[in-house]
Amino acid sequence: MNTPSEFSAERQAWGTNRPYPVAQRWYERLDLENGVTRFWEPHVHPLEQANFWHIRGSERDLLIDSGMGIVPLRPSFPDLFGDKEVIALATHTHIDHIGAIHEFEHRWVHAAEARQMAHPSGVVTLVCADIHPQLSKLFVEAGYPPFDELLIDAMPYEGYDPRQYRLRGAVPTHLVHDKDTIDLGDRRFEIIQLPGHSPGSICIWEEATGTLYSGDLIYDGPLVYEGPGMDLEVYAQSLRRLKAMPIQVVHAGHDPSFGRARLIEIIDTYLRRWGMGD
Repeated sequence: MNTPSEFSAERQAWGTNRPYPVAQRWYERLDLENGVTRFWEPHVHPLEQANFWHIRGSERDLLIDSGMGIVPLRPSFPDLFGDKEVIALATHTHIDHIGAIHEFEHRWVHAAEARQMAHPSGVVTLVCADIHPQLSKLFVEAGYPPFDELLIDAMPYEGYDPRQYRLRGAVPTHLVHDKDTIDLGDRRFEIIQLPGHSPGSICIWEEATGTLYSGDLIYDGPLVYEGPGMDLEVYAQSLRRLKAMPIQVVHAGHDPSFGRARLIEIIDTYLRRWGMGD
């Protein structure tokens, strides 16, 4: 797994006018303990380079988020996505979290973002010129590198045309709410609605292991808290709620996983930055 310094180096390395080679493989995969697998797309700009998580259960599996959808996810990993039932759950509906959700039969999302998942809007392009300049400015001010021509630094295969990229909408098959549970047979998870980054942002809590899958609410990198659908006061309330939970490990929507001490440090840093410290 990448260390924080390595992720910082990745951000600094993004330049301009780079050539676009063909990637040897599109996805990276890391199998962790306790039946958890982390995926990410190393050739996607750091802003949209999300983590997505596969969790094995005795009766069914859980997929938390699904990347950009540039390359089909399910056929890329037949050992994980075979005939077994998979619940594909979106922590929220930004471009880097629902790209491949249409590939799955069971598609879950919070009710507040059901329409957005079915009919995506906002940043739904790989061409940086299509992103509103004010949004680009917000991302750079948050700590991300300036955009080049594309949100990718390699092509997934020969002849790929990034201008033809489309974020495919997918009608949800199940709407989740705060305190709902997910039963995988031998493992149970709780849905926690924690808005602020988006209206229907959720985290997934496994009490038995003290593990939180946090989506984009919190991660060990520059948080994005200004933009369409974001609310700073609500965001601060959600972070305070996290601080009160007995979380031991955070598997986040971006950047490396981290423990409780770093969780508290990140929360306190942003609450002070926003003038909302305890």
